[in-house]
Amino acid sequence: MPTDSLKKRYIAKVTTNVFGAALGLVTQALIARGLGPMVYGDFQFLSNFFSRIVNFLELGTSIGFYTKLSKRQNDFGLVSFYLSFAGVVAVVLTVLTGCGYLANVYSTLLPGQTVFFIFLAAFLGILTWGSQILDKMADAYGLTVPAEIARILQKGLGLIAILALYFTNQLNLTHFFLYHYFILTFLACAFIWVMGRNEHSLCRSWKLSPTKLKAYTKEFYDYSHPLFVFGAVGLIVGLFDRWMLQKFGGSVEQGFFGLSYKISALCFLATGSMTMLITREFSIAFDKKDLKEMARLFRRYVPMLSAVSAYFACFVAVEANKVTYIMGGVQFEHATLPVMIMAFFPIHQSYGQLSGSVFYATGQTRQYRNIGVTFMILGLPIGYFLLAPQKMMGLNAGALGLAIKTVVLNVIFVNVQLFFNSRFLGLRFLRYIGHQVVCVGSLLGCAYTATFCVKYFVGLHDKILLSFLLSGLFYSILVLGVAYFQPIVVGLKRSDIHTIIQFIRRKNN
Repeated sequence: MPTDSLKKRYIAKVTTNVFGAALGLVTQALIARGLGPMVYGDFQFLSNFFSRIVNFLELGTSIGFYTKLSKRQNDFGLVSFYLSFAGVVAVVLTVLTGCGYLANVYSTLLPGQTVFFIFLAAFLGILTWGSQILDKMADAYGLTVPAEIARILQKGLGLIAILALYFTNQLNLTHFFLYHYFILTFLACAFIWVMGRNEHSLCRSWKLSPTKLKAYTKEFYDYSHPLFVFGAVGLIVGLFDRWMLQKFGGSVEQGFFGLSYKISALCFLATGSMTMLITREFSIAFDKKDLKEMARLFRRYVPMLSAVSAYFACFVAVEANKVTYIMGGVQFEHATLPVMIMAFFPIHQSYGQLSGSVFYATGQTRQYRNIGVTFMILGLPIGYFLLAPQKMMGLNAGALGLAIKTVVLNVIFVNVQLFFNSRFLGLRFLRYIGHQVVCVGSLLGCAYTATFCVKYFVGLHDKILLSFLLSGLFYSILVLGVAYFQPIVVGLKRSDIHTIIQFIRRKNN
């Protein structure tokens, strides 16, 4: 069957993610309020730990698998090999988790956590990774639209499940893990069904000849072995940051940072899924040795998608106190500053993932590793200084300190990536630096103006949600004005604005 066009897949992604973000806001608000900072922090600490372990064990092979499958959609041997590899990783992680229990290392590695929840988190890490692989497969086959419909159904079911748990006072850590098992299993089955309906069934012979097995192994080894050091350093640094936060700040600070990270992730929803689509187009263009097409895609989509993230992020940063209250209630009051700082993370995360996709699509994993390792090593002493207690020569800044480190290092890291990609694709690096400054500055100005006007001319001081929504409406009108008069600020062209206006007029006629 024919695959969806990039435009159709893009519209499907954006529509789904906007709707999904709305569902996600309600779901996350219920979760944070139902669990409270301490239990929410325990979940974030455990899930982050095993997510990083899985990411290390797979060594970036899932991105390599996606880019290869995008170019070789009829190569079922590739699918058979990689899913078998994923099974091996799942077994290895299960064995490592068991060995950690027998060696009694979790009291040190995961302070304050029980063995039961440690094993639940390990299996959740495996299931999450598995569903992400199937998601990448659907995108690689160009089946984005039906896959996004499945994702919307999953989010709807998830919201119903959380509502049921919340209003029956059953939202505890055990049930929260089981909730994730339910929605991820549903999503994985839905992806398998979508692919099966579109001539990409997994119900085929998975047998590989020794020759093919050796060839696939060499192919993935050549692609991913430069990432081993990157993965190892990333694992150590990532775990060390969260461990220090847990050790010195406790589960409550972990909960504050976890909420700020989740809110930033919701800001990233609008563009996050598009990364895979653009990576697919980069891979296809590079396979044809068409660097001009890669440069065109980069110019066309990277500034625009980062502007979409900035639209949400800047408003959340300005309205951080209201967002924190809406999402977590008074229990999370002290998470306001971390939420404000982490709101800026999605802006450069968009740039970073789209810029990083160029490295993956072109096989420049060695250079990607070198840049990443450098910044992660630099981040170790910075993280220690911000998180350690004062008696150990630190600032004891807790969730706020980790938020500052995360955002500042990410901004620098992403722009170094951007420098090398600009040179590779023949683009002007300073143009993208200028866009970041102008875009964020303009949107922050719109957000502050909207908040100021609602606060001093409308009031509604005791109606936090209504005030937030009214500020958001006014903010959106101001941003639309900026986009109309200066479309370059949001990564668009004048012709794009005319096309949008003509489309709206046709719909109204």
